Amino acid sequence: MATYHVYLLASRRNGTLYVGVTGDLSRRVWEHREGRTPGFTQRYGVTRLVWYEAFADVNDAIAAEKRIKRWRRGWKLRLIEERNPQWLDLYETWNN
Repeated sequence: MATYHVYLLASRRNGTLYVGVTGDLSRRVWEHREGRTPGFTQRYGVTRLVWYEAFADVNDAIAAEKRIKRWRRGWKLRLIEERNPQWLDLYETWNN
């Protein structure tokens, strides 16, 4: 059974944010970190995985991504700080 993730990347604490959805979180975040994804994240140095949520259904994941993208910045910051108050890079422990 596949797992899909909605994720938030940040350039730094309270920095530039990016919301995405993927079926392979490890690969996708690695691509952002390595600059393999031209565009917004590469241009603004948005590479730190600060929040993610898993979904069993791709449609639920896409709906969540779209919903979060429409949120005000303050709501996104609260979402991150509820689970990751120190803004740790969760990618560092994702594969361990």
